[in-house]
Amino acid sequence: MMDRGPSSVRWARLCASAAPNAPAATDTLRPQRSLPSGSRRTMSTDQSTAHRARPGCGHNWAMFESLDAPNARNEGLILAESLRASGLTTHAVRALVANGELVRIRRGIYALGATWRGSDSDGKYRLFVRATVIAAEQPLLLSHQSAAALHGLPIIGPWPQGVHAINNDTAGGSSTRFTTSHRSVLEPETVIVNGCTVTTLARTLIDVAASSTFLVGVTMTDHALRLEQERANEQRRRGTVGAPPLSKDDLYEELARVHPRNGGAQARRVIEFANPLSANPGESLSRVRMQELGFEIPELQVRFVVKGREYWVDFFWRSVRKIGEFDGKIKYTRGVTLGDRHPSEVVVVEKNRENLLRPGVSSFDRWDWDTAYSPRRFYEFLVEHDVPRA
Repeated sequence: MMDRGPSSVRWARLCASAAPNAPAATDTLRPQRSLPSGSRRTMSTDQSTAHRARPGCGHNWAMFESLDAPNARNEGLILAESLRASGLTTHAVRALVANGELVRIRRGIYALGATWRGSDSDGKYRLFVRATVIAAEQPLLLSHQSAAALHGLPIIGPWPQGVHAINNDTAGGSSTRFTTSHRSVLEPETVIVNGCTVTTLARTLIDVAASSTFLVGVTMTDHALRLEQERANEQRRRGTVGAPPLSKDDLYEELARVHPRNGGAQARRVIEFANPLSANPGESLSRVRMQELGFEIPELQVRFVVKGREYWVDFFWRSVRKIGEFDGKIKYTRGVTLGDRHPSEVVVVEKNRENLLRPGVSSFDRWDWDTAYSPRRFYEFLVEHDVPRA
């Protein structure tokens, strides 16, 4: 049973009210970028966040300084008892919430306003999940999309408004104000992530594939398989020994062990279709749409050698010698993936690369997120550009 905090509907409102320019939790959430090799999507919660958010004139500096230690103690979550221990009264906490310097995530659990507003949808949901674990009267075993969020898996579409957990003491699918509980015939193996008990990566992928859409399942499975292969490659490069990478065979074995009552056939389809060569969620989305719309699935990450240099392309239809590229907007926005390069420089580099590759193929076509996300628009695009049918 959970504490009687605000209803889960408040989670949807929280995203909008805490940051006027942020999308509501019920909006379609689009991954902002694929992860750098070997990394996980985590929100920075170091003290630099607090220093960047220092209040201006008229604020109580001593009051704001009292937030530093509680914020650092729980990786972005601030507990009411920590605020009291820092000398803040209930009235002072309410004032900080009213000023936007604190955001109430669950009753008695807060985050710095700057931390919340600076987090993307993934980061906000992870904070909500972790806050719900802290608020729970009984330990929670996180599962399904809630476990996926803590494993750092990307989602296309909204995160759940509540938290998913496995609890064999309740009826399967039962819900409280904040949690949806699932029963499991097979006692799941678990790992600890950010202080929370979650199902293993393999079990999480099976649960998601069996219970979510084909698109969500493929996107998460593509991503997990890719990162696992990159981790193994990095270990080989360094000459270190670690756990073998998660493979499709591992997922088939986990599916057989779990044997989900519902969704088993879809989970198998997800595993069959998943491809670690899919470099980001946009490429996963594109492949799923091609499958749904009846077009030939191209080869992924194909190598071309031009003037002695190697170039790799997202998609290649060998039968018609056509190159396709998912042109995510992240390529042209300043961020981690650009390093020190200016967006205009990236545009020039991409254009030069395209000019080098074009003479060796019949065509070179690009599409963006909005095109791939809309089945109708993507269908019209694929037809117009003579992409072969399956």
